[in-house]
Amino acid sequence: MKKSIYAAVFAAFAFASFSCSAKKTQAHSVAVFVPGIIADSPIYAMLAEGVQHAVASYNDGKDGSAQAAVTVLEAGTNQAEWSAKLTALAAEQKYSVIISSNPSLPELVEPLTAQFPNQKFILLDAYKAGNPSVATVRYNQHEQSYITGYMAGLMTKSKKIGLIAGQEYPVMNSVIVPGYKEGAEAAFPGTAVDFRVVGNWYDATKGAELANAMYSSGVDVILPICGGASQGVINAAKEKGKYLAFFDNASFERAPDNIISCTSLDQSKMAENVTLDYLAGKTEWGTAKTVGVSDGFVRFVQDAPDRKNEAVTDEMRAKMRDVVASIENGTLVLPQN
Repeated sequence: MKKSIYAAVFAAFAFASFSCSAKKTQAHSVAVFVPGIIADSPIYAMLAEGVQHAVASYNDGKDGSAQAAVTVLEAGTNQAEWSAKLTALAAEQKYSVIISSNPSLPELVEPLTAQFPNQKFILLDAYKAGNPSVATVRYNQHEQSYITGYMAGLMTKSKKIGLIAGQEYPVMNSVIVPGYKEGAEAAFPGTAVDFRVVGNWYDATKGAELANAMYSSGVDVILPICGGASQGVINAAKEKGKYLAFFDNASFERAPDNIISCTSLDQSKMAENVTLDYLAGKTEWGTAKTVGVSDGFVRFVQDAPDRKNEAVTDEMRAKMRDVVASIENGTLVLPQN
C-alpha cells in the first residue's frame, strides 16, 4: 500500500531528465531535486547545469555501466508539497545520491535518512552537520546581503530601501534581512529597510503591487528575492524609474537602467564540484561547510559586461571595491552563524 502511495506522488512530478544511460546497474545514478521550478529561478538552473556538466565530464571516455546518469526533477512552487515529493523520490531507492539546494532541505531530509538509511543527500545553500548520510555547503549570505545592502545604502536618497521575499524562512529572517540593513546603515547611517512578502514564488502581479506601494512610500532601491514574482518588481521599477539590487545571479539584461548591482553565487561551479567529488568517492559525509567572498563563491558584480549604469557614480564604485576587498582580505569579518 505504501509503495503505491509513493508511486502516485512520484507520478505527480513535473520532470525533465538528462541521462548518459538508463541502466539500473550503473555505479552512480544522480537525482537533482529542484524545490521549485527552473524557469525564473537562476539558482536552480545553475544547480542543474553544474550537476549535468559534472556527470558529462565524468562519463567522458567511459562506456555502459561505468557511466553515471543524472535525472533532474522539479517539485513545483508549492512548498507544502516538497516533503512528500522528496519522500517519494527517496522511496524509489534507485538513486545513489540526491542533490538539491535550499535552506529548508535539511529539515525535510533528516527523517528520510532514518527511513532510507542507504540514501545519500548533498545539499547546497543549506547547513546540517553530523548526519553521516548528508553533506551540506552553504553560502555566506551575511556577506552577500551586507554587500547588497551597502550598495543600496550608497544609492538611496530617501534613507528607505526595500526587500521583497517570496516567503519567510529562517535564513531570510535571521541573516539576509539583518545583513541587508547592516550593510545599508554602514553606507548611509539611519537607512531603514521595508520588508514585505509575496506569499509564494510566482505571483508577478503581487510582486508589482508590493513594489509600487514601496516605491510610492519613498523607497528608492528594492532587492527582490521572490523567484518568478520578481518580474513584477522589475516592471514596477521600470515604470517608476527606480532602482533594483539583485541577488544570486548577474541579471543586468532584465533592466539595465534600473539594476545597480548583482551579488551573485557561483552555484553552477559549486554543484559541479560537489558532484565530481561524489563521483570520485571524495564526499565528506556529515560535514557542513560555508563558503563566501574569499572563496570566490559569493561575488559582487557592479556593472554589466557591455555597459555601466550611469546612475552609479565612480565614487560609489570605489567604495564598493573597498568594501569587497575588506571582506576578501579579512579586515571585515561577517560570519554566518
